[in-house]
Amino acid sequence: MSQLTSHIEQVAIEDLVKTYGTPLYVYSKASITEAFKRYQDAFGARKHLICYAVKANSNLSVIRLLADLGAGFDIVSRGELLRVLKAGGDPTKVIFSGVGKTREDLRFALETGIHCFNVESEAELYRLNEEAGKLGLMAPISFRVNPDVDAKTHPYISTGLRENKFGIPYDQAVRLYEAAHQLPHIAIKGIDCHIGSQLTELSPYCDAVDRMLKLIDALKEKGIELEHFDMGGGLGIDYQGETLITPQTLVDMIYEKLGDRDLMMTMEPGRSIVGDSGYLLTEVILTKENEGKHFAVVDAAMNDLIRPALYESWMRIETTQASDAPVHNYDIVGPVCETGDFLGKNRDLALSAGDILVVKQAGAYGFVMSSNYNTRGRAAEILIDQDQAYLIRERERLEDLFANEKVVSFDER
Repeated sequence: MSQLTSHIEQVAIEDLVKTYGTPLYVYSKASITEAFKRYQDAFGARKHLICYAVKANSNLSVIRLLADLGAGFDIVSRGELLRVLKAGGDPTKVIFSGVGKTREDLRFALETGIHCFNVESEAELYRLNEEAGKLGLMAPISFRVNPDVDAKTHPYISTGLRENKFGIPYDQAVRLYEAAHQLPHIAIKGIDCHIGSQLTELSPYCDAVDRMLKLIDALKEKGIELEHFDMGGGLGIDYQGETLITPQTLVDMIYEKLGDRDLMMTMEPGRSIVGDSGYLLTEVILTKENEGKHFAVVDAAMNDLIRPALYESWMRIETTQASDAPVHNYDIVGPVCETGDFLGKNRDLALSAGDILVVKQAGAYGFVMSSNYNTRGRAAEILIDQDQAYLIRERERLEDLFANEKVVSFDER
């Protein structure tokens, strides 16, 4: 049977539900702070830049908290850059990744004065040079190089194999760096690599570092000296008893291989910063049995948390109080009209209508991937600081969902 989770930091879940309703995303400030500081402590006094991957959780208050802790930011859209600026983040600590940057994206980032573009294709390189030339600026770049390393993770979140859409091919990297070196509005700053997400083994990182260092040395022989080496992110968190890699273990391995090369290390952690901080609270609407199969229908659905349906992700689900109800093996399902609408399957729980369930490790790729499918408003978000709860995003009203739509009257033609 599941364990009980009654408080988040010092705030009772019962009080949160009474005040804000469900479904409800709740984040722990202490958890985010501790996770970020583990990276800071791992680097110590060595030159580094920790760029939080905004796509993991882009709430303005989360960004502001990390900015106050000294974080830089890894973004993949103009919208995310605007979020960083709105939250008070430092644009000179921003790295712009992503395979599909538009000319408008490039111009805005150039005008903002970001730290670096992670260039992911030859076409992007020449487009960036053109846009920087129009503005009379130099575009700081690193190439995201695909090292063709198997991250041994879910295929949808593996990014370092040759069949993945990300980055430039390893065997074309030297040629493209030489081409970039000749462009008048390109300033080569570093090299980037990101092999996937939710990694729980060190060996793929070791393989990727070895391959990247060979490239760094080959570039130096051709007179192209880099300032930074960006190893991306990807460290996993404990969803289901995984053996984890600590930031210290990863950083120590990288520096051991780096040797006397004078490079600033950059990393782009996301899930490992915010994943453990988050909780999705949801109320049991009813329980039902279909020919021996038990279902608990809750008010959170795949539109609120799509990870189980999209990735078959397993996430801990706990109750908030003891129950006298009989224990059954439940599938925890939502109201959305899809068989794939589930938060968890085969969970031994004692449940009744009105009970509150807590989906844990929901701080990363939870709310940010939510939608309005079935015309459902997205959940509110709360940030907990010790004994205080702060509303950091209002619950969407149904009226908000069609405020931008227009009804066409065909009879008026």
